[in-house]
Amino acid sequence: MSRARTGGAPVSKAVTVRVPAKVNVRLAVGAARPDGFHDLANVFLAVGLYDEVTAVPADELRITCSGPDAAQVPLDTTNLAARAALALAERYDVEPAVHLHIAKDIPVAGGMAGGSADGAAALVACDALWGTGASRDELLAICAELGSDVPFSLVGGAALGTGRGEKLAPIEVGGTFHWVFAVADGGLSTPAVYGEFDRLTAGTEVPEPTASPALLAALRSGDSGALAKALGNDLQPAALSLRPSLADALAAGTAAGALAALVSGSGPTTAFLVEDEPAARKVADALMASGTCREARTAVSPAPGAKAI
Repeated sequence: MSRARTGGAPVSKAVTVRVPAKVNVRLAVGAARPDGFHDLANVFLAVGLYDEVTAVPADELRITCSGPDAAQVPLDTTNLAARAALALAERYDVEPAVHLHIAKDIPVAGGMAGGSADGAAALVACDALWGTGASRDELLAICAELGSDVPFSLVGGAALGTGRGEKLAPIEVGGTFHWVFAVADGGLSTPAVYGEFDRLTAGTEVPEPTASPALLAALRSGDSGALAKALGNDLQPAALSLRPSLADALAAGTAAGALAALVSGSGPTTAFLVEDEPAARKVADALMASGTCREARTAVSPAPGAKAI
């Protein structure tokens, strides 16, 4: 239902919002539900790789994109940034006349929620541009309508996502964690990975998804060694089934000294938890030398959620 309400003065010029990538330090996946989704226990950790979305007034809704793999980003209303603008405009009875420019630095279709991040950033940017004055809860409700990962992109930090991942409970993090991300050629479709998960688990009893107390304790204490022992991704076998070459990247990073390695979300980006910044550089160099990825990125976590800059 549309509501005409202005909670703040609209901004006449441009609003730029920076939003982080995420890594799933634990992705526990339940059996498929009747609606086709899966119940999850999804421990999100925001990492310091960022997209920036800039909103400026325009005659109509328009999306542009720059940065690595920008050519792979849809520029129509299938883009989550466009969908976010349309959803906010409908809710507050505003004309969705805005140009959204996405400056990409999060890997595209890489299991790091880049598209979801853009949706959250566009929502924050349009809220400021139009002066809609939406509350945090209202923005989160729109995020949940857009997709399972979008609410966390708004919140950042660390959180446990349940339901299909959209119901968030914040998690305390007691230190800084260092990561290396190996970016693979091409993407992996999230629905295809879940479909492969269903195929691989057919005829078996899939346990209820939970987040282990050991993992939550490791995050609270900031203990990289303890976190390494507790990482897990139930979608990893499916991602490896669809893209067997990812196993080579996991092995290369582990051989170079990573504390732990896993597929990030639905992939195909692989994530490596390391001890510190020098270890991150060593693992990144080894991954590039191995030829198992086209790019290796270092980042730290946690990182803040979508925020105007």
